[in-house]
This record gives sequence, structure tokens and C-alpha cells, in this order.
Amino acid sequence: MLGTASLLVAGFFWMQGAVLVMPFAVLELLALAAAFVVHARHATDGESVVLEGGRLVIESESAGVVRRCEFDRDRVRLNTSGRQVLVEVRAGAQAVQIGRHLRSDLRPVLLSEMRRALREG
Repeated sequence: MLGTASLLVAGFFWMQGAVLVMPFAVLELLALAAAFVVHARHATDGESVVLEGGRLVIESESAGVVRRCEFDRDRVRLNTSGRQVLVEVRAGAQAVQIGRHLRSDLRPVLLSEMRRALREG
């Protein structure tokens, strides 16, 4: 819809003799298409945390790349880290930061719920 309106306006002015309007309208549409592609790549980004028996499984997706980490439930240590105050899940040398898709005021809630779930099991 936005592209059609832009091309109609550019076509009107092109017919009035302003021939340079059309190339700029095409550049505008290419920039709009690029923005949609970038947005689409990250539209499905997210994280999932699942406690399966003795394993804590964390999957994170960014730009179509899925990263899966499994931790032994008894060895997991939870901390906060970084300037964004993300939740860090660590077991030995393996560590992953989660919560970047969560509002910053809800990250402490995530941390406390994860600690409670790990204790209860």
C-alpha cells in the first residue's frame, strides 16, 4: 500500500515533467524492502527455558539461528550479568545469558522463578 502510493505520486510528478522524482521513489521502495527483510529475519527471535527432569534446556533463536544449551540441573548457577542485567545460567565452563527479549523490569522475576523451579525439583 505504501509503495503503491509512493509510485502513484512519483508517476504523477514524472508525467508533469519532474523526471528525477521516479528514481528517488524507487530508491525509497528499495530501502523500505530492505527494512522489511531485516525485520522479518528477527521477527521470530526468542528464548525458551524448559526444565526436563534433571536437565535445564535453553534454546535461543536469533536471525534464524537456533542455539541449544543443556545443563545438569544440580550444577546450574544463576547470576545477573552485563550492563543489560541479563540472567546468566552457568554450569562449569558452559554459560549462556538469557532475558534479552524480556523487559528489564521482568528479568528479576525470571531469575527468582528459575531459582524456585530449580530448588523445588
